[in-house]
Amino acid sequence: MSTSQQADPLIGRLVDGRYRVRARIARGGMATVYVATDLRLERRVALKVMHGHLSDDTVFQSRFIQEARSAARLSDPHVVNVFDQGQDGEMAYLVMEYLPGITLRELLREHKRLTVDQTLTIMDAILSGLAAAHRAGIVHRDVKPENVLLAEDGRIKIGDFGLARATTANTASGAQLMGTIAYLAPELVTRGTADARSDIYSLGIMLYEMLAGEQPYKGEQPMQIAYQHATDSVPRPSAKNPAVPEQLDELVLWSTEREPDDRPGAAG
Repeated sequence: MSTSQQADPLIGRLVDGRYRVRARIARGGMATVYVATDLRLERRVALKVMHGHLSDDTVFQSRFIQEARSAARLSDPHVVNVFDQGQDGEMAYLVMEYLPGITLRELLREHKRLTVDQTLTIMDAILSGLAAAHRAGIVHRDVKPENVLLAEDGRIKIGDFGLARATTANTASGAQLMGTIAYLAPELVTRGTADARSDIYSLGIMLYEMLAGEQPYKGEQPMQIAYQHATDSVPRPSAKNPAVPEQLDELVLWSTEREPDDRPGAAG
């Protein structure tokens, strides 16, 4: 165990009388994720603990509970299952299935860009998960590589449904905003509204990144990137990677149309 792991006060703690925290998996702008043991059902789970500034936010708390309940109703092989949600003292947490593996972000850091076959395999899985959500009337709002899990056993799942809606601009960190804005649909930038077509836009940006090896828009500040989403057109990924077939070029362009009415209506 690393020094930082040993210094984490949650390691070894029993959360809500049920979840024994074993190790830290990851830390992000909104939460820290641990692997824990559900003592009641005797299984390993992923325990997502919201950072203190979010746990203290009453608006976030209300939205968090509502969105967690919606996510728990989703059932699809390509959606991370939500098992439980609760509060232990001032600590808000979410319990999900534990999937040993890596995120799509980690895969992209290692390989920069993916093959067409790899990209299609991942896209098919994400589309399946999003289609299940859209049929249930749930919009993800934060489709990005960090939320796509590639399990060691080959399963591909999308997670963190609803957490973006629970988080406001006031509670999000700068790093979190940068990570999200890279995939943010223009209507969220200009009007603050989102529907299934907003997820399709984010998916198109992610498709571009997997094929081209980079994000289409760059900037030092979140607003610079947001402005490009609202005013520019995403280029063809084949301009960066000649191996990309025309059909995938067209899919990227269709998915990332600035006007929602010009995109596919939903996943699936």
